[in-house]
Amino acid sequence: MLQNLKQIAQKLVSDGKGILAADESTATIKKRFDQISVLSTNDSRRDYREMLFSTMDAMHHFISGVILFDETIRQECRDGRKITDLLRETDTLIGIKVDTGAKNLALFNNETITEGLDGLRERLMEYHSLGATFAKWRAVIKITESTPTNYSLAANAHALSRYAALCQEVGIVPIVEPEILMDSHESDHTIEQCFHITSKTLSVVFDELTNANVALDGIILKPNMIIPGIHCSEKVSPIDVAKQTLKCLEQFVPKDVPGICFLSGGQSDIEATRHLSLMNELKVNDMKLSFSYGRALQQSALLKWKGKEENIPEAQQAFKHRAKMNSLASLGKWQEDLE
Repeated sequence: MLQNLKQIAQKLVSDGKGILAADESTATIKKRFDQISVLSTNDSRRDYREMLFSTMDAMHHFISGVILFDETIRQECRDGRKITDLLRETDTLIGIKVDTGAKNLALFNNETITEGLDGLRERLMEYHSLGATFAKWRAVIKITESTPTNYSLAANAHALSRYAALCQEVGIVPIVEPEILMDSHESDHTIEQCFHITSKTLSVVFDELTNANVALDGIILKPNMIIPGIHCSEKVSPIDVAKQTLKCLEQFVPKDVPGICFLSGGQSDIEATRHLSLMNELKVNDMKLSFSYGRALQQSALLKWKGKEENIPEAQQAFKHRAKMNSLASLGKWQEDLE
């Protein structure tokens, strides 16, 4: 079992490949579809995701795995094949979002706890039977004058560790995602504050994972980059983001972890790509740094698609381009003139 987990984790961070996060909840994908005036229905959500997953060139060469939403892992393509079979055609690993979202943390103002542990063992067993080999759980941490509290960090780290242990018990690789938000309406923190809170968060998370007997060589870490909040008046250079993120990861991520797949967290498509590439150029060890992007891989394709069948080739071209740019970034070979 442990050997298998390790192999899956290593495959997720294969050279030049990363993860497509297509696990938007029904509420989130509705917001995305509202931008292009497309009604969010079972069929329109399926058509959009099928359009991405059937971009064979991109999926085959640049994407190692896809995180699905519960609805999608059960859906069929237009031609009656299972969506999961479409992914298997390009040897893409099937992932699943298993948390039920961040809810207000009782008695703590402006902090959240991610829920979904109740019944998780049984759900994971079902997802495994549907083809899932990895899963995702996201903890959400906000930086303000009064947050995060030590209690909220401990509670979220504990939930992440219990989720990760349940995943490994059934042979599923857990993606551990503690996200320090940079794009909430309160995000005015500096890059130094982001470094401090991310360091503290990773330290607590890895302590809890170790306490829970989670095999660190059978997980993937999905962290934020070290970046100032969207409302911070201090501007920093891409090289600062890359250096600070590398410094944080080198200090607080155990060597056993097979790879780190960053979230894009409110960065523009090109910013997320540039920062990843710089890190891979600058790093001095063999730490695997790749991507697990949602909006930063999909947005340009979504805007081209607009819900129309005749736009599919152009939308697929846009998706392939972003996937290729991030593949190059994961090798430290992206250059702006390729855009």
